[in-house]
Amino acid sequence: MQKNGYIPMSGQIVDASLVSAPKQRNTEVEKEAIKAGKTGREIWPNEPNKAAQKDMDARWTLKMGGKIRYRSDGTSLPQIALPVFGYKSHIAVDRRFGFIRESALTSAVQADGRMLPRLVTTGNTSSGVWADSAYRSQKNETGLALRMLVSRIHRRKPAGKPMPHNIVRANAAKSAIRAHVEHVFAHQKNRFGLFIRTIGIARAMAKLILANIAYNFDRLVFHQRA
Repeated sequence: MQKNGYIPMSGQIVDASLVSAPKQRNTEVEKEAIKAGKTGREIWPNEPNKAAQKDMDARWTLKMGGKIRYRSDGTSLPQIALPVFGYKSHIAVDRRFGFIRESALTSAVQADGRMLPRLVTTGNTSSGVWADSAYRSQKNETGLALRMLVSRIHRRKPAGKPMPHNIVRANAAKSAIRAHVEHVFAHQKNRFGLFIRTIGIARAMAKLILANIAYNFDRLVFHQRA
């Protein structure tokens, strides 16, 4: 990529997506033991085969479906919540070429905003950083400023109040750019059928890295043909 001139340009876009894994059927006592950090051998000492097949790193979470919509009084409309078991893929792509430049894998319950410092870099030719409102926090804003990066992160709606029109327009302009990162996840899930079938976060991370490299191969072929 570097040899062909595809250096990181025009800023970076950060996002995360849930990646499903085979569902685990555990009792409440077993769930509490897993959350407490116990190993499979400690939880099932007399069942080594069962312990070896249990994924101790993946977690359950709720995936909120659709865009958040608001009533005229500023209160949000109900959303569909779907339970998902697995991991969360975090990536940063360059705005100009759309290559995955940084990535990380966590359990599904990891907060998106906490991963921003891990994903953004200072190696891009532009200082802009785009992300949705889940990444906006005082800590992240300060961290970006200290690294001479410019926040293009969506602003949240004021609690109990309608979104100001100027913020709505600004967020819409940011969305037109930020939406490009969604194409990466759609490509991996629809064309690659990305699904974690391995046991443990180390193997899951290896699979995700290979999926990210494969996506960059596809993207490189697209640019070369263009």
